[in-house]
Amino acid sequence: MVEQVKGWFKENSTLVYFLIAQVAALGVGGASFFAYMVKLETRTTILETRGAEYTVARLNKMDERLTILEQNSNKNTASIDKIIDVLTRELRKPVP
Repeated sequence: MVEQVKGWFKENSTLVYFLIAQVAALGVGGASFFAYMVKLETRTTILETRGAEYTVARLNKMDERLTILEQNSNKNTASIDKIIDVLTRELRKPVP
C-alpha cells in the first residue's frame, strides 16, 4: 500500500507540485487581499477623522470670504445709489 502511494506520487509528482503551488498562491492572494482591505479601512478612518476637521476649516474660510464679498457688495450698492441720485437730481426737479 505504501509503495503504491509512493509510486503514484512519483508518477504524478508534477501534478502534486502544481496543486501545492496553487494552494500556496491562493493563500498568498488571500493574505494580500486581506492586507489591502485592512489598509483601505485604515485610510478611510484617517480620512474621515482628518477630513472632517479640514472640511470645517475650509467652510469657515469660505464663510469669511463670503461675508467680505457681501460687505463689498453692500458698499458698491450704496455707491451706485448715490451716483444715480446725483445724476437724476435734475430729472426730479419740477418743470415750470
